[in-house]
Amino acid sequence: MSRVMQADYILGKNPKSMSYMVGYGQNYPIHVHHRGASIASISVLHSVVGCVQGFDAWYHRPEANPNIVYGGLVGGPDKYDNFEDDRSSYEQTEPTLSGTAPLVGLFSKLHSIDTHYAAGPTPTKGQTNSCE
Repeated sequence: MSRVMQADYILGKNPKSMSYMVGYGQNYPIHVHHRGASIASISVLHSVVGCVQGFDAWYHRPEANPNIVYGGLVGGPDKYDNFEDDRSSYEQTEPTLSGTAPLVGLFSKLHSIDTHYAAGPTPTKGQTNSCE
C-alpha cells in the first residue's frame, strides 16, 4: 500500500468511512481512551477529579468525550476492519505517541512532495520557468 493510500485510509477512506485521526473530518472516534479527553475540565466541574473517581464516574460513560485530543491517532481497526469506538477498547481507541509520531513524518513527506509538484521544478542558474 502506498504512503498516499495509507494516509487516505487513516483519514477516512476505509470501510467505516472513519478518520482514525481524532478531530479530523466529520466521523472520528468520540470515546477516545485518554484521561484528559474523557474527563471534563476542572474549570467546568469546579472540583478536582481523583484517580478512582475518574474511573468510576467517567470511564464507562456512554456520552462522547467532553474534550477532543485533536491530531491524536488512535489504534484503529482490527485486521478485519472492525472498530469499536469505546473507551474500554483501549487497543483501538487510545492515541499514542508511537502511533502519532510516524504519522507526522508521513504527512510531512506527503506535503513536501505535493509542494514540489505544485511549484514545479526549481530552475537552475540561468534558466527560467517561462515558455517563451
